[in-house]
Amino acid sequence: MDIKGQAAIVTGGASGLGAATARALAAAGAKVAIFDVNEKAAAEVAAEIKGIAVTCDVADAASGEAAVKKAAESQGPARVLVNCAGVGPAKRIVGRDGPQPLADYERVIRINLTGTFNMMRLTAAAMQPLEAFADGERGVIISTASVAAFEGQIGQAAYASSKGGVAALTLPAAREFAQFGVRVLAIAPGIFGTPMLRALPQEAQDSLGAAVPFPKRLGEPKEYASLVMHIISNSYLNGEVIRIDGALRMAPR
Repeated sequence: MDIKGQAAIVTGGASGLGAATARALAAAGAKVAIFDVNEKAAAEVAAEIKGIAVTCDVADAASGEAAVKKAAESQGPARVLVNCAGVGPAKRIVGRDGPQPLADYERVIRINLTGTFNMMRLTAAAMQPLEAFADGERGVIISTASVAAFEGQIGQAAYASSKGGVAALTLPAAREFAQFGVRVLAIAPGIFGTPMLRALPQEAQDSLGAAVPFPKRLGEPKEYASLVMHIISNSYLNGEVIRIDGALRMAPR
């Protein structure tokens, strides 16, 4: 797909991987809507890229519907959705204070997995009646999984569960939407230099980067965004979860 002039939605676009993706899409000529719960940060990125900011709780049906409608009214129906909204708290299943509160687990699943599904269902429904391009394509949906979906570490039970769900969602969605010319993929990042990790002491960042076979460093959000752009442009990519991790395989802890 040629993204120039097309509308795109990036959830979690106010920071990290989402912000880098929003910038890359805008640089390629897309009309970008940034969906985020952080109104101020979303507005700042939107102003920078001449896009729009839409307050949205991705896991809430009404909020998601309203956000998709608002974006479409401003920029037209989205041809691209990139799901970057997510949380990643670390907590053992059974810690010193006993079992993990069920509400903590449910929150991670709600935002990371249910939120991804919610935005997927809403944007896919809006894409299906659109006029197809010459090759039959109508849209692309890209979600964010994680290497934790495959090698979850101790303390990542909730996060790994949610990202494993995102990975497992990809193929059945791609198969279902194939008849409408809507592709569905996911990206599984390794250790990336998001604001959360960049807030760690440099020594800690260097230690994390040293665990990556090559290149021995944290991934850059712009590298995630570059993969998003390639997926959009390469119409034969579909139904796959693509790792971007420098050949990293996570240890138990």
